[in-house]
Amino acid sequence: MYAVIKTGGKQYRVSAGEKIKVEQIAADVGQEIVIDQVLAVGNGAELKVGTPLVSGASVKAMVVAHGKHDKVRIFKMRRRKHYQKRQGHRQQFTELQIASIQG
Repeated sequence: MYAVIKTGGKQYRVSAGEKIKVEQIAADVGQEIVIDQVLAVGNGAELKVGTPLVSGASVKAMVVAHGKHDKVRIFKMRRRKHYQKRQGHRQQFTELQIASIQG
C-alpha cells in the first residue's frame, strides 16, 4: 500500500516502513505526527485519487531526526564589471519514519 502526501509545498510517494526527508516540521524527536493531506492512496491495482484530497485518509509518521542538508553554494559574477557575489545556504529538514497508512 502506498500514498501520495503533500507537506512543505512538495509531494511525496510513501509506503509503510519508509524513511523520508521533508521540509522542517515543528515537532520533537520521537513524536508521532499525522499527515492528513493525502492526494492519492494505492493498493495494488486499486487507486483512490482525491479531488484534491482523499477524504478520511491519513498517514501516521514518527519524527526520527532534524538536520541540515549539504551546503549549496551560490556564485554570481558579471564579467568585466568587477562584480562577484558568494553566498551559501543549508536547508533544514525533518526525517520521518512512515508508520502506517489509513484510507
